Amino acid sequence: MAKDRSQREEYTGPLKRLLVGLLVLVLAIIFLIWRIDSPRVERFRAQVVDAVVPNMQWAMVPVTGAINLLRDFQSYQRLADQNQELRSELRQMRAWKEAALQLEQENARLLDLNNVRLDPQLTYVTGVVLADSGSPFRQSVLLNVGARDGIMDGWAAMDGIGLVGRISGTGLDTARAILLTDAASAVPATLHPSGQNALVSGDNTAAPLLNFVENPELVRPGDRVVTSGDGHVFPPGLLIGQVAQDRAGRLRVRLSADYERLEFLRVLRHQGSAPITDPGALIAPVPEDMIPLPRPESLLDGISPTGGAEEAENG
Repeated sequence: MAKDRSQREEYTGPLKRLLVGLLVLVLAIIFLIWRIDSPRVERFRAQVVDAVVPNMQWAMVPVTGAINLLRDFQSYQRLADQNQELRSELRQMRAWKEAALQLEQENARLLDLNNVRLDPQLTYVTGVVLADSGSPFRQSVLLNVGARDGIMDGWAAMDGIGLVGRISGTGLDTARAILLTDAASAVPATLHPSGQNALVSGDNTAAPLLNFVENPELVRPGDRVVTSGDGHVFPPGLLIGQVAQDRAGRLRVRLSADYERLEFLRVLRHQGSAPITDPGALIAPVPEDMIPLPRPESLLDGISPTGGAEEAENG
């Protein structure tokens, strides 16, 4: 038995070396053929590929199946992660919904107690944001509503949460809105709860500056910033954002509007507030058949300093 095993080893060893040598030679020939840059060799390579590759489809089936299985597993993993994130966001949204309902009920009760009457003329036109200027020196957006929809210059534009900017330039079917972050934007504002008046000035950054504050010591980060209505440009009470402070100690406004996702804007129809010229007409209008009372100055004009002595002499 030992002799037969030695004889097999004597034959198998040279045979393995011969096969390895032939394989290396074939690979070297294939490498050289694939590296030769010649039209004839190129045609030969094309014929070899056409003859071999279609017949090797059966060999690629397991590889393709394994790749598809791996991709499906990765997709399933991503779906599981997204499902977990959506569940977490849904829980947060339920909590926010409950808080919003409570705030809505509280707001309704406060409005009822204060007998507040909202302005019925303050309606809006919703427009789609077509394009963004994208300029570092001018920040504005283009809307698909214009003069045909009744849009006028100076009207406020909101994204449903906070003030975004104002209309500056209208066409027949389009209008341009300058954002609050633009350097040419300046909006009179009121800070709550301190009641301080200020000016929200854009400087081409995400957080506009808060200038001309009456008493900065009364202002705290987190205070609400709303429009004051001064200048009769914006209606009062529109939410702008919250007070923030930068590293240099300057007061800024953290805008409530989501400037990264401006898809729809509401343009508020605001014709401006009528100026009050007669404070008496603010209480009740004067009837037309009412005889006006003489003013005290007119009564004093007919009385002279010696009027009493003259009346005595005439009597």
